[in-house]
Amino acid sequence: MSLRRVLASVVLVGVVACGAGYVLFQQWWTGPLHVGAQPATVEIARGEALAAVARGLAERGVLEHPRWFSAYARLRGADARVRAGEYAIEPGTTPAGLLRQFEAGNVVQHSVTIVEGWTFRELRKALEREATLDHTLQGKDDAAVMHALGEDGMAPEGLFFPDTYLFSKGATDLGILKQSRERMKKELVAAWQDRAPDLPFATPYEALIVASIVERETANPAERPRIAGVFAERLRIGMRLQTDPAVIYGLGPRFDGNLRRADLERDGPYNTYTRAGLPPTPIALPGAASLRAAVRPQMQGELYFVATGLPDGTHHFSKTLAEHDQAVQQYLARYRRQQTEH
Repeated sequence: MSLRRVLASVVLVGVVACGAGYVLFQQWWTGPLHVGAQPATVEIARGEALAAVARGLAERGVLEHPRWFSAYARLRGADARVRAGEYAIEPGTTPAGLLRQFEAGNVVQHSVTIVEGWTFRELRKALEREATLDHTLQGKDDAAVMHALGEDGMAPEGLFFPDTYLFSKGATDLGILKQSRERMKKELVAAWQDRAPDLPFATPYEALIVASIVERETANPAERPRIAGVFAERLRIGMRLQTDPAVIYGLGPRFDGNLRRADLERDGPYNTYTRAGLPPTPIALPGAASLRAAVRPQMQGELYFVATGLPDGTHHFSKTLAEHDQAVQQYLARYRRQQTEH
């Protein structure tokens, strides 16, 4: 055989081998990882080499050919773009898809929900229950928390916006509070800029206090502007607010679920039966609807409201004390009937 034919044969074998290798690589690169029916998770530490991540996945049986994976990523320069974090590998994910996921930083998103009407104490307890968060505030009192937020001397009640917040692993409880605090600042500014003229209070913080009371007085969104209107009317004429949720807030842990006449008669900064004007701070976390209601109340001369006792949680509104007393008697009668039926 001539030298030319030998060289041609060698080249042909090389081409065939390369072609077969390319086909094998493509089949692996676009084939599914061994994940199973449920997503697998992998955490990439800051500064961790992609080769180490690939080896770890191989040891778990998720990824075949970890050297191919890291070598191809290095060839593309993708290994330098991989972002730290916790990743979920869904069933059907391919090595190609996994590398794209690592490059894009599509990390697992956890969530925590801050509920409208919660107190700051309830908010802190909810954050403490989130095991995925890094807890940096344990053992710190409220003043220390506000110092960490850069707001020394501020009472924390009502300053955080209730919503669902997404976070990745490694986020801190303080970080969630910062997000919620900044959101409340924006929501309060927007509400205050859209306020009605001639409100019977002068500052955004006072609007926040009113909104917190409205939040605790009703869960019916349609009623919030009307309830805000009752409080605005009372403030306008110098009438005491006489709102039970403020008294309950002032009682704190002493409240056992039963508000007594003695509680209404015992003076304190949050007792709106014994003191005129607004309480010194908000009493809960108001949502956007309560903020809007506080700054745009429906003022139509109504000074009283009482629960109807109906399943929809609505209230009866009155302009006169006589009408209000009648509504109270109707509520009590309905309440007694319900008790006897059960």
